[in-house]
Amino acid sequence: MADRLRTGIDVLDRKLEGGLPAGSVVTLCATPASQSELFLYELTNVRETLYLSFDRDERAVADGFARTTAHTGEPTIQYVPDDAPFDRASKAIGTIPERANVVCDPVDVLERKAPAEYRNFLNGLRSTVAETGSLAVLHCLDGERVPALRDTTEHMTDAVFQLRTGVEGDTVSNRLAVPKLRGGRALTDTVKLQLTDTVAIDTSRDIA
Repeated sequence: MADRLRTGIDVLDRKLEGGLPAGSVVTLCATPASQSELFLYELTNVRETLYLSFDRDERAVADGFARTTAHTGEPTIQYVPDDAPFDRASKAIGTIPERANVVCDPVDVLERKAPAEYRNFLNGLRSTVAETGSLAVLHCLDGERVPALRDTTEHMTDAVFQLRTGVEGDTVSNRLAVPKLRGGRALTDTVKLQLTDTVAIDTSRDIA
């Protein structure tokens, strides 16, 4: 079996037979109003993490970590401004150590740039995480205006996580699908999750 890196989310790691293959680039798609940031917070608890923010400054991201009761590590947070974002992000990614995480949040900013530049960035990211045996997560917002390059993101990355949040009766329901996973088995069933202060499996029964 390929070398695996844990996500820090126990139920997901069990479903993925120990985690994600080392060297993977992952797309995490979720609506802007969801609690998908909890996935990113939990991820920082299992290994050293470079957290690249393309919209919020370092203080705003750090405040989010400070407010959560999720299990987090101490990520290196870097704001990447809109001028020359590919060069700035690639330079930062080139400094990661062996077996680290790279988080790009949200990647929507890059998906609205020139297609050729974006593809070159993704190829460079893939090369770096493969060489270091690391894991990269691209946080994609499935809002009202999805960037035109979202298909490119999902095609070029190794795994696709789709977090779907909805209202069922008087409760909020969160389901995670993993329809794509290179180097492993994609999940045939969705995982019902409870996203409050941490990420856990939802053991409540569905009501038809």
